[in-house]
Amino acid sequence: MKLLNTEINFANPDDFYESLIAMHQDLTEEQSQMANARLILLLSNHIGDIAILRSAMAQARADL
Repeated sequence: MKLLNTEINFANPDDFYESLIAMHQDLTEEQSQMANARLILLLSNHIGDIAILRSAMAQARADL
């Protein structure tokens, strides 16, 4: 069984962060939330492993 990788897995994490922030530029709060939802669904489909996705959901929700 594959495990969720929680270690930094980017050659340059700042590039991803800058792209993520740019994705939200000039969007309303509602549009920004929709863009996040679409991104989550696209990446989840790409991952395609329900066990990994459930692990990610549990970790995202932990301590909230």
